[in-house]
Amino acid sequence: MSLDTLRAWLTDPAVLWSITGGTLALALASLAAVPVLVLRLPTDYFVTPRPGFAARLRAARLPGKLLILLKNLLGIVLGLLGLAMLVLPGQGLLTLLLSLVLLDLPRKHTLERRLVRREGVRNALDRLRRRFDKPPFEHPPPPG
Repeated sequence: MSLDTLRAWLTDPAVLWSITGGTLALALASLAAVPVLVLRLPTDYFVTPRPGFAARLRAARLPGKLLILLKNLLGIVLGLLGLAMLVLPGQGLLTLLLSLVLLDLPRKHTLERRLVRREGVRNALDRLRRRFDKPPFEHPPPPG
C-alpha cells in the first residue's frame, strides 16, 4: 500500500466517522466496564498473594479452564483498549490496571502493586468504591 493510498483512505469521511464512532464506543465501554470490575474485587486484592496461572489451571475442571482462558482473553482486549485510551478519550490507566488484574502473567502482582501505589490511581479506585458504598482497598506498603 502506498503512502498516497493510505493518506486518501485516512482522510475519507466515512473512515473518519468510523474511527470517531469507535473511539466513543470504546470510551463508553470502559466507563461502564471499569467500575463493575473494580467493585467486584475483594478489598485485600492488592495485598494478598494469589496462586499462579499453572496451579489454577491444573486444579480447574474443563468449565473452569475455559473461564480462565476467557478471562485472559478479556484481559488482553482490555489491555489493548487501555493502551489506546492513553492517547484517546477514556480511562487508560485504570483500564490497563484492570487488564493486569484479569491477565495471568509472571510477576503480575508486583506490577499491580506498583501501579496502585501511584497516588492518582489509588485515589481514583478508592473514590469509585466509596461512591458505591464499598470499603476502600487495602493498599500495599511502600517498597523498602
